[in-house]
Amino acid sequence: MKPAKSPAMSKATTLLAAAMTSVMLAGCSGYHPAPKAFHEAVMLPYRVDAGDRLRITVFEQTGLTGNYTIDQAGYIAFPLIGSVPARGRTLQELEGMIAASLRQGYLRDPDVSIEIDRYRSFFVLGEVGQAGQYSYVAGMTVQNAIAIAGGYSARANQRNVDITRNINGEILTGRVRITDPILAGDTIYVRERLF
Repeated sequence: MKPAKSPAMSKATTLLAAAMTSVMLAGCSGYHPAPKAFHEAVMLPYRVDAGDRLRITVFEQTGLTGNYTIDQAGYIAFPLIGSVPARGRTLQELEGMIAASLRQGYLRDPDVSIEIDRYRSFFVLGEVGQAGQYSYVAGMTVQNAIAIAGGYSARANQRNVDITRNINGEILTGRVRITDPILAGDTIYVRERLF
């Protein structure tokens, strides 16, 4: 025979169950709003990193003009001056560094111009048709990236996504709307909807 539950015991059990349910639902959501730096990063000048291919033009120097890829260590192997630290620099900063290095015994007054030839890839994971690595195009939004990755799966949360982004050498993750812009190198994670 089961012992009878007192009304106080029954109420305590109900409260405990309600508290555990709310904790579990809060844990499932894993909500982390995008840090302020996320929105600021898309407004700042582009900073190059490993995988970017640059078109470097040294005017009237055809032997130096060409396409150069930033290696995994963050350097460009440039003729005459050797390895140039590129990671985290803007195009203007890199132009100045290369010009200054060429002035040191190679060219009198080098005129250096740099543009992006090909951006580094971005990644899409989670509830999409084809998760993977894709070529970035300037001005892309989350929605564009998901379309390139085969669209949403049947179980996808289509309201927002989590993005992991390298901002000034710090890896940050936050939740953004699908209309938000993405940057080269971003990792987009499309979550499964709860219901």
